[in-house]
Amino acid sequence: MKTTDVIVVGAGPVGLMLAQELRLGGADVSVYDKLPAPSGESRALGFNRRAAESLGQRGLLPRLGAFRWGPMGHFGGVRFDLGMLDEDHSGVLGLSQARTEEALSGRLEELGVPVRRGRTVTGLRESAEGVTVSFDGPGGPGRESAAYVVGCDGAGSTVRALAGIPVTGWEATRGMYTAEITGVTPRPRPIGERLAGGSMVVCTPLGEGRCRIVIHDPALPARPDPGALTFAEVADAWRRLTGESIEDAEPRWLWACGNSAALATRYRRGRVLLAGDAAHEIPPLAAWGLSAGLQDAVNLGWKLAATLQNRAPEGLLDTYHGERHPVGRELIRNARAASKIYLGEDALDPVREVMGELLAHKGAAEQAAGIVSGLGIRYDLGKGEHPLLGRRMPPERELTLPDGTRTRVADLLHTAHALLITTDNNNAAAPHLPGRLPDRVDTVTGTWTTTPEPALDAVLIRPDGYIAWTSPGTTDDLTQALERWFTTENRPPARGRVTACGIDR
Repeated sequence: MKTTDVIVVGAGPVGLMLAQELRLGGADVSVYDKLPAPSGESRALGFNRRAAESLGQRGLLPRLGAFRWGPMGHFGGVRFDLGMLDEDHSGVLGLSQARTEEALSGRLEELGVPVRRGRTVTGLRESAEGVTVSFDGPGGPGRESAAYVVGCDGAGSTVRALAGIPVTGWEATRGMYTAEITGVTPRPRPIGERLAGGSMVVCTPLGEGRCRIVIHDPALPARPDPGALTFAEVADAWRRLTGESIEDAEPRWLWACGNSAALATRYRRGRVLLAGDAAHEIPPLAAWGLSAGLQDAVNLGWKLAATLQNRAPEGLLDTYHGERHPVGRELIRNARAASKIYLGEDALDPVREVMGELLAHKGAAEQAAGIVSGLGIRYDLGKGEHPLLGRRMPPERELTLPDGTRTRVADLLHTAHALLITTDNNNAAAPHLPGRLPDRVDTVTGTWTTTPEPALDAVLIRPDGYIAWTSPGTTDDLTQALERWFTTENRPPARGRVTACGIDR
């Protein structure tokens, strides 16, 4: 007997964000995590622009407290000036992952979503009706059934292995050590200091006497045992590479990993889905993995919730893999390329110099910034010539409503509904409107505070903030776009056996 709609495995930022999205979409959801309490570790210190926009679209940024935006960009340590670009691509810097998890956990508590800690998943049994999850918990072994399970349980995902989803992998060739320390403050090196022989050290001040250090060194084991790492080993490696003594520091936590990478061949297998590092594992690099994982969650949440409530068009859930798997593939390619430049030996200096010259030009900088910030993503959401079609709607764009008040697009997406914006009281989209809009498509009429170029008389925005239709500029009319992404009537529950890619009718 199904006891919830979705079990999300993993209470990191990706799992917590996904649980929020599912709940806002009307689904019942519970979160499992094997840890008895949050670890407090912060392997990612911030996230990119698009991830920040996604949090802003749900009103979550103020919950994070004080943070700073990064004024400069870099690809593999090669800097470029974000200030030359027409749009702000800066990301969130110096924000601990622990604070992000705390903010998201607080939101889930408000939404009534349980986070069940100390539960380690040990088995999955799938049927046409759902998935039964076996686990070891504080009260001993147990089982719970759900319609779907989503693995957000990180690199080496247990859910992925139990579901039999294969991966394409890249073996580790070098290791790295990370530590958060207090009591000693090494010289800051926020984007890294390259050393002879392909080594690098990073020191990021965190405030309150804390800093995070990272050591990249070809001499470190390529597949280190995180549980066996001692602070003495970290301090010895730091002294050997920098000449600085940190032996008297107090370590708050330690971590060791290699630079392996892996990409799941499918993000969905029947009633089991993957998101975040469980879907695309990369070495730690400028919070790229976390940023992509948050975007997975925002892409998947509304689609899975609609599927559960039988208000999804045919094949909607499979567009999650179709849209996000190419992003994951490019993420791994870009991370491997950046790592080569970032950690390569002196022989790569001519490449770095040429890249620096290229990135001084606006067009090249815009391409690199689009990769780093996530703003360069474009999905295939329809045919047309409007440059925003398939891209994210700039969330800071303002509308002036008929009563004279101003509102940002980001504020109109807090409900996680789709949004149809028309820009005059005569309803610019009236010739295209169906007799009844689908459930969870909100309509707002107003005028753009600043006239956009090219024209945007009306726009249909998905719950994840991406544009599915524009007037003018889209070949299909609004009815076709609504039918592709939403539905005006509830469908009967799907019946049939579960196959590797979905329900076989």
